[in-house]
This record gives sequence, structure tokens and C-alpha cells, in this order.
Amino acid sequence: MTPDAVVEIGRETLFTAMILAAPVLCVGLTVGLLVAVFQAVTSVQEQTLSMIPKMLAVAVTLILLMPWMINRIVVFAHAAFEQMSGITNG
Repeated sequence: MTPDAVVEIGRETLFTAMILAAPVLCVGLTVGLLVAVFQAVTSVQEQTLSMIPKMLAVAVTLILLMPWMINRIVVFAHAAFEQMSGITNG
């Protein structure tokens, strides 16, 4: 296996991880920002008020996107195993 192939596999791995994490992180960021604005406007400084909505939003996002995420991981793993099967010892 050439160094270029290893770099390509690493790049694809990082790209896939980024694509899978982005929707969940964006939802958590958005909900956190909305809760922070709400807390600033109402002067309510309760710690559970900031954590519970983010946890629920992230959980709902994971549940809704799970089929897409699993499909993306399976496609990536299938491609990675195909590339590994092409490796020759020589």
C-alpha cells in the first residue's frame, strides 16, 4: 500500500467523522445559543435550564438521523474493507 493510499484513507476517515458529527454539533450549538439568549433576557441563571434542552435536542437529533448515520458508516466501512482487500504483501 502506497503512502498516498494511506493518506487518502485517513482523509476519508476524518471527513466521514466530520460529516457525521456536524449535524449533532450544530443542533447543540443552536439550542445552547437560544437558551443563553433566553437566560440573558429573563435573567434566569439556572444551570439545568441550559443543559436539559441541549441534551434533549441532541438526543432527538441522534434518533432522527440514526438511519442516515448508520448508512454513511456502512458505506465508508465497505469502501475501506474493499481497499484493504486489495493490499498485497510484496
